[in-house]
Amino acid sequence: MEPRGLRNNNPLNIRRNPDHFLGEVVPGTDPLFKQFESAAYGYRAAFVILYTYLCRGLNTIEKIVRTWAPPTENNTESYIAHVAQRSGVGRTKVLTTETGGDYRKIVAAMSHCENGVPAVMVDVEAGFKLQFSIHN
Repeated sequence: MEPRGLRNNNPLNIRRNPDHFLGEVVPGTDPLFKQFESAAYGYRAAFVILYTYLCRGLNTIEKIVRTWAPPTENNTESYIAHVAQRSGVGRTKVLTTETGGDYRKIVAAMSHCENGVPAVMVDVEAGFKLQFSIHN
């Protein structure tokens, strides 16, 4: 069976919350996680969230993952190590708005961690481009 995140077109398993994202299926049928029209929109939502993280000073893999996958719910240290290894981006490398290539690799690695299968990079790239849409 396909992993839940992929079935929901929500490859980073964004939990349901009051925020509404472009391409989000409302109402969704999953009681816990958001659903999107396509994987690209699911990735777009992840990039939008990571941009808000960046604005809050969460600018390394360590800081991102500690917020995204807190120890109360996950093996956060393992998640950090997985994302750093799979992305090739150092866990303490400071990310900026100029490191979009690193963000794409990080999001793909987070998707792999969440779903157990490699991300489809065409969808990751499409989500990255979609994040610049004017709507949330």
